[in-house]
Amino acid sequence: MGNADTKLVFRKAVVQLTSKTQTISSEDNDFWDQFWSETVTNVQDVFTLVPASEIRLLREDVPANLATLCYKAVEKFVRAVENSCRTQQDQNTVLNCSRLLTRVLPYVFEEPDWENIFWSSLPAGKGDPPIPLAHSLCSAICDLLFCPDFTVASNRKTGPDKAEDLHAVDSCEYIWEKGVGFAQSPVKNATFESNRTELLRLLLTCFSQAIYSPNQNGNRWVQYVTSAENRHALPMLTSLLNTVCGYDPIGMGVPYNHLLFADTTEPLVDMCLQILIVALDSDVQQNDEAAIDNLFINYLSRVHRDEDFSFILSGFTRLLMNPLRQTYLPHSTKKVQFHQELLIFFWKICEFNKKFLYFVLKSSDVLDVLVPILYHLNDSRADQSRIGLMHIGVFILLLLSGERNFGVRLNKPYTSTIPMDIPVFSGTHADLLIVVFHKIITTGHNRMQPLFDCLLTILVNVSPYLKTLSMVSSTKLLHLVDAFTTPWFLFSSPSANHLAFFLLEIFNNIIQYQFDGNSNLVYTIIRKRQVFHSLANLPTDYNTIIKSLTKKAKRNMQATSSVSLTAATETPSMEGSTPALPAEPGTLNATLPDTPERCRMGPNLRMGAILEGKVAITNNYEITASASSPSGKNMHRQV
Repeated sequence: MGNADTKLVFRKAVVQLTSKTQTISSEDNDFWDQFWSETVTNVQDVFTLVPASEIRLLREDVPANLATLCYKAVEKFVRAVENSCRTQQDQNTVLNCSRLLTRVLPYVFEEPDWENIFWSSLPAGKGDPPIPLAHSLCSAICDLLFCPDFTVASNRKTGPDKAEDLHAVDSCEYIWEKGVGFAQSPVKNATFESNRTELLRLLLTCFSQAIYSPNQNGNRWVQYVTSAENRHALPMLTSLLNTVCGYDPIGMGVPYNHLLFADTTEPLVDMCLQILIVALDSDVQQNDEAAIDNLFINYLSRVHRDEDFSFILSGFTRLLMNPLRQTYLPHSTKKVQFHQELLIFFWKICEFNKKFLYFVLKSSDVLDVLVPILYHLNDSRADQSRIGLMHIGVFILLLLSGERNFGVRLNKPYTSTIPMDIPVFSGTHADLLIVVFHKIITTGHNRMQPLFDCLLTILVNVSPYLKTLSMVSSTKLLHLVDAFTTPWFLFSSPSANHLAFFLLEIFNNIIQYQFDGNSNLVYTIIRKRQVFHSLANLPTDYNTIIKSLTKKAKRNMQATSSVSLTAATETPSMEGSTPALPAEPGTLNATLPDTPERCRMGPNLRMGAILEGKVAITNNYEITASASSPSGKNMHRQV
């Protein structure tokens, strides 16, 4: 009954706030205290009791009341910090204000006329210099993230009357988790983790103003939190990083433990990841000064100890591999679902800390990063809503493939039992890479076509180090050559020949540097030599070109669905795999031709002539990444 009465009081206050035709005075504390003096169960209750339509109505009809609500909520934050948030009442007030602002702020940001409300000064400044409301709110949030007995355990045996002053507390002593720059192991407390999640959710909501005001010069909220004005910048970065990399969803390994006990750590890790990604979102190549001022980037780029790199990499691989692990008892272990955020954060660390990138490349754990990336690429290939995940996964592999160590590591045998919708094969991680890329190219939706250059560039970069390709992957490579060297495809656009050029470069590299161990590939090249005969005798006269294009267009109109990769799709997939969802209606299905039958093969051709003449290419060709690469850098094959 008590909880229902509290929600009823809160709801009446909301109705009263929106129904008033005149403004409510900021001095009417009895009215405003109804929003945060009582305990509201959780943020979901606030979202239910404060509908979006009423917030917009309040913004349009009684804007003064909405402004006062924001001012009073921030004022409560500031006063709670001044009082060291020592009492239960102060803590409830902070949580309620946090939930209310999390609900209201997006509707404030979406209106251009309200864009600068939080960058005005907090009222009632007695002789003090004016401070923007946003600075006051961010400072209070950062102070409260390291508040003893609220978000962290107190290190000192002090009573409520001797609480530490939050303005003077050394937050480096209260880093949340053991890991980078912190050797202690704080005791876990579900209440503290829940409170941190509430505050980080509000901070992320503040950061989201850039979504509603994209024309601003940078995100002012992020600039303040990551600047030297925030004295908690270093412990904040360390706490967020250690919380993410130290999280183990399985824990003690007790089956179905996630169904028996509530996990307060996973929502916290999710919030930490999103805060880190937004805070590190700075274009350092175009604005070096912004990167220097961003202490998150500055501190992250200075991490250099091998034990810190090992901690970060093991955390990444543990979380990336978590959804892929198989158990005898179905659904007996917890599966986390923030793999996309993990990949983006991994990209950011590699971008800002080259020493970490080199550590990853020289470690065998790099394959534990490769396998989940390939799994998600294969699983997302036909889902247009996951095109962002496809891009970040491909860009990470493109970045890693530029280094020799990555290509060498690919020769390790692939023995994992991860269920993937790909043909069954026995080989190395290089075979897995080729088979997955072939599947993406041949069965992905049409929005994947701009990534074909990147996919083949990755294979070109690693091709000089591939020692023993299996028959399955060799056949897939030849199948791509057959598809990308047909006259109708080569003449379809001025840049269509690039894909065939990349594939021939792959063969050149393997034959030149790893000929002895790749008997399967050599045999497949000889068996499918008609493909190279056709390419060597490619017609170049105008009439033949027009005829081939017209013939292909008529074939597509007559039976678009019949032109498919039967050789690629009829192969049995790995046990336990689930096929990717089909492309949405209206998308373009792949239309690559089947591999030619043996009866179409021409006379014998010596191996040296296969790659001569019109199909020969230079070995020192520079491979350039797609223009859509976020780093804008060129990837080079190094032999």
